[in-house]
Amino acid sequence: MKTLSILTKGVATVMATTLLAGCSDDFLKPEPLSFYEPALTFSTESGLQAALAMCDRHLRVNYIWYDHRDQDSPLGTDYMFSDYMVMGMTDTGAGFNDNFVRRTTPNGDGTKNGFIFGAFWDEGYNNIKYANGVINNLPRVDGLDENTKNAYLGRGYFHRAYSYYHLVFNFGDVPLVTKILEVPKQNYRSTKKEAIIKKMIEDLEFAVEWVPTQADTKYYGMVNKEACKHLLIKFYLADGRFKDAETLATDLIENSGLALMRESFGTNTTQTQGEPKTWKIERNVIWDLHRPENKIGAFNTEYILGAPIVSEQSFHSHPWMRIYGPFWASGDFKAPDGKAAMARYARANSKYDPNGDWLRAIGRGIAVYRPTYYVQHTMWQVNGIEDKDDLRHNSRVGNWVNMEDLTYNNKDTQYYGQHVRLTKDGAQPLPDGTWHRDDLLCPDTLRSWFDFPLYKIYYYDKVREDQKNAQGVGTADEIQGSTTGGNGNLYVFRLAETYLLRAEAKLYQGNGGGAADDLNELRRRAKCSQMYNGAVNIGDIMNERGRELYMEEFRHAELVRVSMILANTGIADEWGNTYSAATWDKQEGIDRNGGSYWYQRLMHYSYYNRGGGINSGKWGPFEFLMGKHNLYWPIKKSAIEANKKGQLKQNFGYEGYDEAVPVWETWEEAVADEDNAK
Repeated sequence: MKTLSILTKGVATVMATTLLAGCSDDFLKPEPLSFYEPALTFSTESGLQAALAMCDRHLRVNYIWYDHRDQDSPLGTDYMFSDYMVMGMTDTGAGFNDNFVRRTTPNGDGTKNGFIFGAFWDEGYNNIKYANGVINNLPRVDGLDENTKNAYLGRGYFHRAYSYYHLVFNFGDVPLVTKILEVPKQNYRSTKKEAIIKKMIEDLEFAVEWVPTQADTKYYGMVNKEACKHLLIKFYLADGRFKDAETLATDLIENSGLALMRESFGTNTTQTQGEPKTWKIERNVIWDLHRPENKIGAFNTEYILGAPIVSEQSFHSHPWMRIYGPFWASGDFKAPDGKAAMARYARANSKYDPNGDWLRAIGRGIAVYRPTYYVQHTMWQVNGIEDKDDLRHNSRVGNWVNMEDLTYNNKDTQYYGQHVRLTKDGAQPLPDGTWHRDDLLCPDTLRSWFDFPLYKIYYYDKVREDQKNAQGVGTADEIQGSTTGGNGNLYVFRLAETYLLRAEAKLYQGNGGGAADDLNELRRRAKCSQMYNGAVNIGDIMNERGRELYMEEFRHAELVRVSMILANTGIADEWGNTYSAATWDKQEGIDRNGGSYWYQRLMHYSYYNRGGGINSGKWGPFEFLMGKHNLYWPIKKSAIEANKKGQLKQNFGYEGYDEAVPVWETWEEAVADEDNAK
């Protein structure tokens, strides 16, 4: 049986002795002037294994999946710049990220952590550093046969390409770094994103040829041939090679031994050992597909690449129940009799009742990020009907939680056990569909009242669940159990997305009917009542991506990629808009017209630029502003200043932008210049 993690004790020891010997703790905190230089040299296969293990670990631990900086989630940051979410912490005052036109600057964003895009830039180049360590040191290692050597090289190429995928679709033109340098280089130029895409395609085509399949790979979590194909499909689409993308996607779907999971499988974790009794899960394939222990292994034929757990310790947990769930336990939420609506009873408390235990059923959410109405309702509409039979949006089986499904669980209210209500008896909505704040029982409708997919955010915390009999230790929450999240595997790629990518490739070639067939494959698996009839458009595909990959995909990056494709091809979006290749990423303003496809998705589906402030009961108004130029994030001022002998190009719309700043037009020019450190 294959182990789930590449980080065995042996590899960890190699990492420590081979890479870090003689280095200080600052090794993992590169100084700005040497930020792009890997500084890893070795000449043995154990050194290669260590560097590759660092890449694998970095992908799942230090990169954008796990790196939760206090309550800032890189995934949540991505989603705030999409049609998925806005900031939900309404009580944070000046730190509230509602106005991204003003807050998004090369200097930072005004929050206490200074730059919420840092994980994508810093950790992206960190992983490129480790990947280049593998790629550049390979010729120094003797005794490797050609197949082994090329497999190492292909895996290094994958890691570099994965990081550049996120860099070019979040930041646009960025430095292309492919070499280990003898001295720090301070005269980089940015390289056109189109050129970087072509270089990554060349590298990934090599990787597809030489990296072993998952069946021939020792560990789950290591890069395999299937993952290389999947990433290459994305780059083919970005490069306009739609037929190549379709062909490769078909090969991955039909000839790799992979298949969508269509029936229940794996471990049946329906909440926590019979408790609580507030929320019932009827076992189904979607619930099973997203249980952390079911995501990685030969039993899951949909798995392509995943991020295995690193440790059994809780400090490696994913706090998704906390940061992505509604703040239902707010003290401002009242029952109709004026008593507090909800309570958080520890199991040792005499008032504890498993029939009122919402804390462990759905987690103690604080809604750092708040899903849009689109995510809650509009996204699920097919043929004009909100499909609640769809297992991904189904509350009857327990996968999806509607706020009205909750019941009052404060033992002091006479409404205990009744379903919660948003408004007082007799309240009438205002003309715009909102409510007068005096009529609200849950006054913070932004943060404390929204529906959500429990199956995507639920993580069982074994350590805290084992404390259920603790007396007087820590706070009530600390001894309550699975309230914030827990350890668990994550998907990086799975076959469902391959179907979605193939649908895109077919659509761009004029085969909207073929694209519908791929979407319907996912819908049949999800037991949907509504199917696509006839040709689909790009909006249908992006909506189906949302239904399938919400809380998995990096939405902003995907929307920017699709925006570039529509601009380059002239293909119309679902509203009939077309975009210019010359201007799609160089527009300013907050009016609802123009911009890119990314911008139009936000204007149709998010809370941005609605005109006037948005109130949330006692909080607000919040501006929720997003500019057309926020399509790309600004290049960090510190990165530009560290490049003292050269000039990186700032993105359009931000301080320091200058169209005259030279960039490398081809990747060959950028690579040839890397040895020039003068």
